[in-house]
Amino acid sequence: MTAAPVTEVSERPAHRDPNVLRWLSAYTASMIGDSIYFMALAWAAARTGSASGTGLVLAAGSIPRALLMLGGGVLADRLGPRRVVIGSDAARALLVLGLAATLFLTAPTVGVLVVVALLFGAVDALFLPAVGALPPRISPPGQLARIQGMRGLAARGASIVGAPLGGVAVATGGSTLAFAAAGVLFALSLPLLLSLRISPLPAPADGTAGAREASADSARKPNAWQDLVGGLRHIRRHPVLGPLMIVIALSDLGFVGPLNLGLILLSEQRGWGAAGMGWIVAGFGSGAAGAALFLAVRGRVPRAGLVMSLTALIGATGIAALAQVPSVALAAASAAFVGLVGGLASALCRALVQTNADPAYLGRVTSVSTLFTYALIPLSYPVTGAAIALWGTGPVYAVSAAVCATGGAAGLAFTALRRAELPR
Repeated sequence: MTAAPVTEVSERPAHRDPNVLRWLSAYTASMIGDSIYFMALAWAAARTGSASGTGLVLAAGSIPRALLMLGGGVLADRLGPRRVVIGSDAARALLVLGLAATLFLTAPTVGVLVVVALLFGAVDALFLPAVGALPPRISPPGQLARIQGMRGLAARGASIVGAPLGGVAVATGGSTLAFAAAGVLFALSLPLLLSLRISPLPAPADGTAGAREASADSARKPNAWQDLVGGLRHIRRHPVLGPLMIVIALSDLGFVGPLNLGLILLSEQRGWGAAGMGWIVAGFGSGAAGAALFLAVRGRVPRAGLVMSLTALIGATGIAALAQVPSVALAAASAAFVGLVGGLASALCRALVQTNADPAYLGRVTSVSTLFTYALIPLSYPVTGAAIALWGTGPVYAVSAAVCATGGAAGLAFTALRRAELPR
């Protein structure tokens, strides 16, 4: 009788919903801050004069992400994603502003930068699952595909704006000013996050596996480890989520290495230089932005599971073509094609995750899907680099394309995933 009334999410389109736009603005500010932070970190590490130390600093953040990401999903489900996002964003702001103050007083050292990278990675392990679990709390299910399109546009815009801003900050005031700018952007997102109206997700229907699991968990009052195991069990038993995680893992494994580290080595081997690589990256970004814009405008794609699987399968051909084309222009066109179909597949994956996960497990399910992209796959970079050094870009890109295609084929092979639909 004394409980506060529950606020219902708005039924208006996501792009006209002030609540969604507040979330999107906060997310954009955080993503721009991320871009500036990573540029400043790389520059500060390079200024130490140690090549091995620079590599250590840049790799350090992946370790806590890999170790703590699943725990971040448990925390998001226990405390609610909004609390975790606000707390982790505040922690990122304080950490980066503290580093800026430190560098204002003294020169950077590898030790200090490694500690900051580890702490930032640990906070990111909490932030990423929670921010991915927020959209179903601020908009109806039928708007989730549109939100993923808007999120994709924000991410592309942040990368376009963040890199030049970081460069200007570094050129003007060194890494100290760049870190300060990133910290301010993290802080600016906090008022927007605090103003969000959050609605609890509906309970799963009685009789479903998720309802039985949630009821059993509630009766046992599980600890954090039992929560984690329960979330993994939910994914394994779900007819859509289990296959979807296989698709995400295989697609990311075949996609991320060639499109990040691989492009640097490919441009170097072909003599295209940094400018050529820039055109290829721009091509990929424009294609991904096109996919995001399509989803943001359209709002829903019929037969989402089938389209997602087919686009992942088709995108593999573009990855293989990247290492075979003879010119920068054709490489940029291939990258744009990969960005278009890959961006569409990725956004549909996220929307299917959010609409199929039972409410009690949304943070944990999001943490598993995020773990592949942001924690485990980057650890494959040394393997990708060693393979290219041994066999060249052509064979490695062909194998990566085959792995990516296997992910798309897996999506087609699982009937429940192939027939999966997004809510209207």
